[in-house]
Amino acid sequence: MVLTVFKRVFCNARYTQLAIVVTFIVLSVAILLPSRDIVWQVFSSKLLNVGDKFSFLGSLYGLIASNFTIYSAVFMVVSSVLLGINIALLVYYVRRRQVGSHSRAAEWNSLGGVVSAVLGVGCAACGSIILTSFLATFGAGGLLLWLPLHGAEFSLLGIVLLSISIFQLTKRINDPLICPVS
Repeated sequence: MVLTVFKRVFCNARYTQLAIVVTFIVLSVAILLPSRDIVWQVFSSKLLNVGDKFSFLGSLYGLIASNFTIYSAVFMVVSSVLLGINIALLVYYVRRRQVGSHSRAAEWNSLGGVVSAVLGVGCAACGSIILTSFLATFGAGGLLLWLPLHGAEFSLLGIVLLSISIFQLTKRINDPLICPVS
């Protein structure tokens, strides 16, 4: 069932492109966010030409090999790919069902997966960037150290919730648009 829906959705180039763009954006934010100050300094510098600035930006993608542990890099890439797939499936589902259904369960499942995946984005050095920043506001950043995986649990939770969301969306997409005749 899942593969059938994937073939139906992703044979359309528009949804494949959407998944790739979302994956790239999420991965870029996760990789470049810890280096935002240096990116700002380079792009605001008048000493470098545009080509050098973008060359530097491209070189920052190599940080995935040096600034992230193998587990956090894998979690980040998997979460980004699943999020791209999830968004493409959600857009397909919403466009297909705009007139037919009033059920919002699949949309809420997708939102839960997206939120938990975003909370789990981070590296070994800074932990879960967004969650740590939020918890640090309340003085609870050290609580992540008590967790067995030191905050990577949120990345795992995001991957699990995104996978469930993708499965739920494929089930919804596979449902007929009309009610069966009894």
